[in-house]
Amino acid sequence: MNTTISLKIYDADDAAVWDQIVMQSCNGTFLHVRDYMDYHKERFDDSSLILFRNEKPVAVFPSNRVGSTVTSHGGLTYGGLVHTVDLGTHDTLEAFAAIREHYLAEGVESVTYKAVPHVFHRLPSQNDLYALTCAGATLVRRDTSSVLHLEEPLRYSKGRKWSINKARKCGISARRSDDFETFHVLLTHVLEKFGTVPVHSCAELRFLADRFPGRIVLYVAERDGTLLAGTLVYDFGHIVHTQYMANSEEGRDQGALDFLLAEVVAAYRDRKFLSFGISTEEQGLRLNTGLVAQKEAFGARTVVHDFYRWRL
Repeated sequence: MNTTISLKIYDADDAAVWDQIVMQSCNGTFLHVRDYMDYHKERFDDSSLILFRNEKPVAVFPSNRVGSTVTSHGGLTYGGLVHTVDLGTHDTLEAFAAIREHYLAEGVESVTYKAVPHVFHRLPSQNDLYALTCAGATLVRRDTSSVLHLEEPLRYSKGRKWSINKARKCGISARRSDDFETFHVLLTHVLEKFGTVPVHSCAELRFLADRFPGRIVLYVAERDGTLLAGTLVYDFGHIVHTQYMANSEEGRDQGALDFLLAEVVAAYRDRKFLSFGISTEEQGLRLNTGLVAQKEAFGARTVVHDFYRWRL
């Protein structure tokens, strides 16, 4: 039987089909469902696609367009071709050919492709990287992300253990919280020192946490009711990810963030991985050595986030 790959431009009426593909996919997360993607849809000119194998929906391509460039996806940490087990390697080559043909007809000249790092895959699914190579795409950016393998024995450094014990002796405690306002103030203050601001506003954080209860959770470290450190955790099932981390000056002196992260690790020991996020700046070319050292002191090791440029 011959296989036919076809596609259609995503429309809001397709949301249920889109989300079903993502939930059944090998490599998608709740970042790819429309309830997450569309919370800031007014910022992006959506150009997403749904792909079919013999008329069965098997993949989605989240994307937005700026001028003659399509990005998958500008509002997400990673986008890429999110697909079910029904899309094999040869099918993926055909899917990329169909995507190319569609975007060329729309006047698009290039695609920026932000691949889903393999630790976020539910099943092995790097056929997209093979298809990108066959299509002539080139690697244009690589960020380093620190990931802790939770099924292995924990290997905290001596310095990290000392810091965690110091926090305990100082009377610091950790808990889940819904006080996004106080956390966002602390996060904004911390990031200001580095000349940047949080990607999400406080209202957006609360909106997303309400939309994904139990999947987006704020953890805080406190002493006598005062916030010393906080981290926002995204729970993807087999892997959890710290989206933001913030530590006050007092918290830094008392080991609050180290203590909090140790408590988060303990809370998710039944999962496979914990991602501490990237430690690179300047389009991936500069490593923040202090930041990566803190993560590696917990035993985390490097996984890369790759960006490709696909000239059509």
